[in-house]
Amino acid sequence: MYDLPAIRKDFPLLEEFIYLDNAATTQTPVPAVKAMEEYFFKYAANHGRGAHRLARMTTDKYEDARETVASFLNADVAGTVFTRNATESINMVAYGLKWQPKDHVIVSIVEHHSNLLPWLRLRDQGIEVTVVHADKEGVVDPKQIESSITDKTRLIAVNHVTNTFGSIHDIRAITKIGHKNSCQVLIDASQSAGHMPLDMKNVGADFLVTPGHKGLLGPQGTGILCLRDTESITPMYVGGGMVNSVSIDSYQVEASPARFEAGTPNIPGVIGLGRAVEYARDAGIENIEKHETTLAKKTASLLADIPQVQVYGPENRAGVVSFNVEGMNSHDVAIILDQTRKICVRSGYHCAMPALQNAGLKGTVRASFALYNTLEEVEALAEAVSNIAALV
Repeated sequence: MYDLPAIRKDFPLLEEFIYLDNAATTQTPVPAVKAMEEYFFKYAANHGRGAHRLARMTTDKYEDARETVASFLNADVAGTVFTRNATESINMVAYGLKWQPKDHVIVSIVEHHSNLLPWLRLRDQGIEVTVVHADKEGVVDPKQIESSITDKTRLIAVNHVTNTFGSIHDIRAITKIGHKNSCQVLIDASQSAGHMPLDMKNVGADFLVTPGHKGLLGPQGTGILCLRDTESITPMYVGGGMVNSVSIDSYQVEASPARFEAGTPNIPGVIGLGRAVEYARDAGIENIEKHETTLAKKTASLLADIPQVQVYGPENRAGVVSFNVEGMNSHDVAIILDQTRKICVRSGYHCAMPALQNAGLKGTVRASFALYNTLEEVEALAEAVSNIAALV
């Protein structure tokens, strides 16, 4: 049974605010915060660098979190690398692949800037980049990706769920197309991990990235890079913790994942992330998906019934609803919702300017959902938007 009242008790901020900006960051549950507090107060030490008991306990807790995350995503533990965020994870792939001049990358126009700019920058190295367009609902047809592949295509990078319209891509089909044409595939799961079932081995992606602070409910400053082949990229950073031997002439790097985690990591953040993922797992990922998509569908329906409101995106959407009030700037709508009803939504381009410009938009208001949101909050949003629209 999905116990929504019990879940909400673990997110104290919800007592005061209607928080609908989950595509940007979710709230972190009390058990995860307590896990981080326990690290600081009971066994704080460095990871992998000491023989004393506190260092051993720290290392064990950190690696336990890795096993939890890997299991949740059905990824190999050795290929589960902790990073600062999805942006860093993507850049690690862009930097770590061994490119040749005239190599070719395919991305979609509905990507977050984090899954667009690292590839566009490769043009400075002589890499060709094709940006595939989407339909009016923000969906990219896998056949369009297939038709863009050349004999020089090395990588396809695409999101699982768009952060603009909640559009869901057929990532398994895209991965199959890529591999059939000897291309590697990177999936940006920033808006799907923790929101819906996600199985890296079933998808077959070469690289899967996600932040820890969105659907996985973890703290900011945590991210994940899952590698199908741990030898497929070279480390972006070198330094302490990622080498097993060093001389003044050479060095030998550790096996994955250590080779990709140079320096002291975000130990408390990773421990908190591990506990947060356990929390999502215990709530049931299928339950979470059903709950969030139900809220999104209801939100889209209620908003579409308001004459002055335009709702964007497909009917079959994830937990993201973008809309505009006719004659009003999206930021003004968001400010009014906050000041009058303490409703927190996103506004503007959502770090995806080409995606919205492709749809002919200069920004939208975005409501996005997590496991703790309620139908009453959806109704409060619709009522508040209706009141705003009536003033135009």
